[in-house]
Amino acid sequence: MRAPFQVLVFPYHINDRDIEYAIFHRSDYDCWQAISGGGEDGETIIEAAKREAWEEAGIPMDSLYIKLDTVNSIPADEFAASKYWGENVYVIPENCYGVEITDKQFKISHEHTEYKWMSYSDAISCLKYDGNKIALGELNKRLNKKF
Repeated sequence: MRAPFQVLVFPYHINDRDIEYAIFHRSDYDCWQAISGGGEDGETIIEAAKREAWEEAGIPMDSLYIKLDTVNSIPADEFAASKYWGENVYVIPENCYGVEITDKQFKISHEHTEYKWMSYSDAISCLKYDGNKIALGELNKRLNKKF
């Protein structure tokens, strides 16, 4: 059963000149976002992030993940599974990660129609949800400290 938490994962690629970020176009809604999905009962948050990235883009489970400080809140009633979480669960946390990618070719699932690799400024301008923008902003700042 679906656990009462969500994960958000931004793939990134560092080359000699800059950092690129992958964003995904949803198949059921006209918007661009990061990889996202819900945890399953018994799964840790990082396990859920790795599983979602594997299912939605074919990202290897042993890839390098960065845990972000960003934790967004999503109204529980936006999820069908909320009826199983009890009447006192009003919001669920969305835990955010970056994942380093070496092979920029993805095998996307039916959840997305396409993906694009973009600069930070281009990606941030395409994202729909504020929580995605906050997480990508944090990831970009973290990576630019190392770059």
